[in-house]
Amino acid sequence: MRQLPSIVIKHNRKQHYAIIDSPSRSEPAVSKPNSSTIALNKRARFEYHLDERIEAGVALEGWEVKALRAGKIQFGESYVLLKRGEAFLFGCLITPLTSASSHVNADPMRNRRLLMHRRELDRLIGLVERKGQTLIPTAMYWSKGKVKVEIAVARGKQTHDKRRAQKDRDWERQKGRIMKNAG
Repeated sequence: MRQLPSIVIKHNRKQHYAIIDSPSRSEPAVSKPNSSTIALNKRARFEYHLDERIEAGVALEGWEVKALRAGKIQFGESYVLLKRGEAFLFGCLITPLTSASSHVNADPMRNRRLLMHRRELDRLIGLVERKGQTLIPTAMYWSKGKVKVEIAVARGKQTHDKRRAQKDRDWERQKGRIMKNAG
């Protein structure tokens, strides 16, 4: 099937004009306007060595789902605690929308229960209690209409490890600039 050329309209203060652009083969013809990612914890990669990643569901209230769709979340200071054989997400701030939560007494810092299978919970309890590792949420995203959290089993980095990671990141950036200018 032949693809029709797309029309790109550019706006200038004095004039409007249209450019007819044929789609290239490298870019997809249809792209998703909305990404499935809600929030990323970029700080976790800098602060911890991430070993293993696990997906867990989150028990949310209705106003929290609406706020997540609007992107009203702060995820950087959150962590996972295991209590009484259950996993809870602590420190995740979901700011309520004023229009959606006027009739509900919303607690933005409430502890949210993570939904996981018993075998997964038992294995995580063993890793945390015996090996001294910690559980850090690294991402929150939509999966089939449900909110999921990616949890990483992590070990804390020491200061020299953080400096080495910073140097490596800077070197990769410089190397990319050199290769771009050379080629």
